[in-house]
Amino acid sequence: DAETLSEEISELEAEVAKLTADAESATAVRKKENADYTAAHKDFSESVDALGRAIQVLKSREKDVPQSLMQLAEMPRIPEHANALISSFLALNSDASAPEANAYEFQSSKIVDMLEKLLDKFVDEKTTLEKEEMNAKHAFEMLMQDLTAQIGQATSDRDEKSEAKAAALQHKADATGDLQDTTGTKEADEKYLQDLKATC
Repeated sequence: DAETLSEEISELEAEVAKLTADAESATAVRKKENADYTAAHKDFSESVDALGRAIQVLKSREKDVPQSLMQLAEMPRIPEHANALISSFLALNSDASAPEANAYEFQSSKIVDMLEKLLDKFVDEKTTLEKEEMNAKHAFEMLMQDLTAQIGQATSDRDEKSEAKAAALQHKADATGDLQDTTGTKEADEKYLQDLKATC
């Protein structure tokens, strides 16, 4: 019984070690995913904020339009075609100090439309990113809950089997002691019988 229990305890210890390693690995992956999410979310938030400000500036036709657009063009998530359009708009405004109203309105309107589309796209991507993060976080929590339950069960089973093994070894020790006592008594009885036979 003790030998069988020893084998079962070894298997449970190996299982606990594997589950613990799985939990540590999942935690490391989750930390990396969360770090990537945090960086991407910050990037999207900054892009959305910059686009919102640029659209407001363009719509109000303030004098710092070119500066606002230059800052916007430096954002990492602005696509190449948008950068090209912004650059051409800035070049147009730098060439003519007082453009005619219609030309200015047309170009401004085109830029605003493009920026609003970009803003909608970034807001959608940011929302998708947040949903994916929520799902990943939920999946991680469920996995950790399951692994923790399995580790707890395996640890409890191991402890029970360790106690049963200790009881079996104690029983064996008691039985061995009883056997030695009984063997000694038997040997003494056999000697007495031989002596009795010899006397008779």
